[in-house]
Formats: sequence, C-alpha cells, structure tokens
Amino acid sequence: MTAPVTFGAPDRSRGLRSLLVSLNLVMAGLTSSAHAQGMPAAGNNGAAPGPVFSDTGPDAAAYGAAAGFPVGTRATASQLENLVGTYSHFGEMFPSRQVRRATTPWRFKRAPEPAISYTFGPERRSIADYLSHNPTTGLLIAKDDTILYEHYQYGRTDRDRLLSQSMAKTITAMLIGIAVSEGKIKSIDDPVSAYVPGLANVEYGKTSIRELLHMSSGVAFSEIYDGQDDITRLSLDLFGQPAKDPVASVAQFNTRAVPPGTKWHYASIETEILGLVLRSATGVPVADYLHDRIWDAIGAEGDAAWAIDGTGQEIAFCCFNATLRDYARLGRLLAHDGAWEGRQLIPRQWVLDATTVKPADGYLAPGIATPYFGYGYQVWILPGEQRRFALLGIRGQIILVDPASRLVMVHTAVRRKPSEPGTYAEPLALWFGVLGQLGK
Repeated sequence: MTAPVTFGAPDRSRGLRSLLVSLNLVMAGLTSSAHAQGMPAAGNNGAAPGPVFSDTGPDAAAYGAAAGFPVGTRATASQLENLVGTYSHFGEMFPSRQVRRATTPWRFKRAPEPAISYTFGPERRSIADYLSHNPTTGLLIAKDDTILYEHYQYGRTDRDRLLSQSMAKTITAMLIGIAVSEGKIKSIDDPVSAYVPGLANVEYGKTSIRELLHMSSGVAFSEIYDGQDDITRLSLDLFGQPAKDPVASVAQFNTRAVPPGTKWHYASIETEILGLVLRSATGVPVADYLHDRIWDAIGAEGDAAWAIDGTGQEIAFCCFNATLRDYARLGRLLAHDGAWEGRQLIPRQWVLDATTVKPADGYLAPGIATPYFGYGYQVWILPGEQRRFALLGIRGQIILVDPASRLVMVHTAVRRKPSEPGTYAEPLALWFGVLGQLGK
C-alpha cells in the first residue's frame, strides 16, 4: 500500500534539482517520528541496559538544535540545519510504500555496555570520543542476539526511521537471490531484457543480471556530484512530476564504454534496473516482497518505508527507511548467512557468493575495484583473509558484518559532505577495535 505524501507547492524542476544534487541520492501507514518521552538526555545513570538518548551532538547548533532539528521544505531539506530532520523523516517527505512491521516482533537481548576503545592514527580513543566529534545519529553494536551498545544523538530515538541511502542496494540484491531460489528469476546470467522487454533494444537490456549485481555492465554512467551528471538526470525523472516511465528513464543511458564483466564502475542505475527486474519477475512491489520474504520473518519491530517514483516503482538504489534496531536485525540475518532462528530466508550460497570475490573476478577484489573495498553482489567487501563486508550509504550510513563472530555494527549519520576522502577511516577504525575486543 502506498502512503500519499503532500508536498504543498507544485513541483519545480529547479527546486527538485537543487534538492537532489544536495542529497546526492546515489550511495543511497507512515507516521511522524515519535520521540520517546522522559528518557535521559545522556547516559543511563546506572539503569538496566538499554538505548541511550542525547538531545545534542557535535556541532548541534549548526544542525538546527535551536529549532528542534527541523525538516525544512523539499527545496531546503538538504541544508545543514535540516539534515537531521531530513534523514529521519525522508519516508514522509517523499511518496513511499510501507513495509509493515512483523506480526510477532523478535526481541534482542541486552547486556551491559562494554568499554570499547580503538586506535586512530597515533591516538587511543574511546567510543565516547567517537560520538563526541562525529555527527552520528545512531550507533548500535550487537553480537548475535544481544545488543551491547545503542546510542542516539541529536534528539533521535529508537522510534525514528533513519534513511539508508545506498544501503538499500544490498537489500535489493538479497531479494534477487530469493527470487532466483523461487524460480522467479531463472538465472542471473539471463539478460535484463528477458524480464524487462522495454530494454530489449538498448545496452542495458543486453546486460546480464550478474553484471548488474557486480556493477560491471560497462555502460557509461556518471556520478560526480556536479548537478549535471547522469545520476541527477535519472533522479529528476524518478522523483519528479509528472511521473515518467522508469524503463524509459534508464533506457536513455545507452553507451557501452567497456565490455561487460571486465571493469567495476559504481552506477546506481544498475540497482534501479535490478529493481525493475525484481518487480517484473515476482509480480509484486519490491517493498511487499521484502516484507513477505524478510521483514516479517526477522521480527522487525517497526514499520519501514521505501521511496517510490511517480509510477509506484521502488527506487531500488536508495531511500529505504527503518529503525536502527531493524537495521541490526537485517545485519544479524546476513551475519548468519541468510538464516534466521533456523530458517533459511536468503539462500546461504547466495549470501556467500554475494560477499566473496571469486578468483576469476579479480577486478572486483579489494584494492582493485577501489583502493580499499572490493565489491560483491551490491555489497562492499573488506580486505583480509576473513570474510567481512559492509552496506554503505552517503553521509555515513553503514552496516558492518563479521559472520565469524556474528558481530554487527550499525551506524547512521549526517556528515556535512555526501562523500569525501577518508570518510570511512574512523568508523572502520572503531569497527576493528570492536572486533579486536569482542570478536573471535
């Protein structure tokens, strides 16, 4: 079911372009976010383990603390003083399809917070140090079924649905794996045109599903954040009014730059096409498929929301919204290689294939695909002998997973710049500190 959203003033291309450029939606019924009342502003004062809430955070004044961290309008939503509000109300700002909470919620256990520290450069820092200078809205660390740490800043709480940005790409890929296991997609080596006939005569239609999963179609597509790039053009089509056919929107990008399956190149459009394949193959909206195959089964405690375009198609490359603990449930599912309490929701081999670089696919390896990360099926792969991987989104949205120790770290944030060199350096340093202290 789609929840209607009223925007007020009619859409203006200039205003929408400004919003989309600023948000950089590339690495990326409904109710108002409800803030818990009577919760301590910081610390739990020796109370039983539970989430810790703070009404402030680093540079809180710049982020709009005096105004209660406002959302702003569509044209101003990405301004710094509105980012906190935008990233916790996105599902209300844009038309979205609800993903209903589980019929029977599954509950994490709790344990007292461990003293977590990490090394960053020449310094030894505590997790409190990390929160004191990083614009983190939520940080949760869990080991299997037990939450060890759960803190919120800038007045956000465990009821807020926080924007995924491109962490949604991994969700899309996991749903593709389920569709394959159900026979709805015969093979990921099928061309896209077998499921989306409208792309039969363009390069993307001749590309295999596997190559889209690996972001190695070879089709030219630019994401350089200058307001004139291809992701802006695509986003203007998908978020704009009047509604445009998403198939026609992706078909306009039709230049094969390199042979498919030979070079990794980050292109959000490839996830968008996977969403079109999924919708066609399953016959149901992507958000409904997520609910029926994963969300209900993992006992999600909150309603989620996935932004849709003007035709009702989920924007598969971004814009899923969920609570921090529900992101942690998703991370736990992946830490168990797709199994939940003895039930295999995502095929185990699919998760293994999605999070491993095969020798024949060396161009996807860590240090080659990017200077640090490798790439799987819409999943970022960390270097090292032990299999570890991440879901990533611009401005600091991260889920890190270590299957061996069943450790998961969920991190949501409102970084000033969508993407910049070194963005992941300190979160990864914290993660490796967590692994060193709490892992195997």
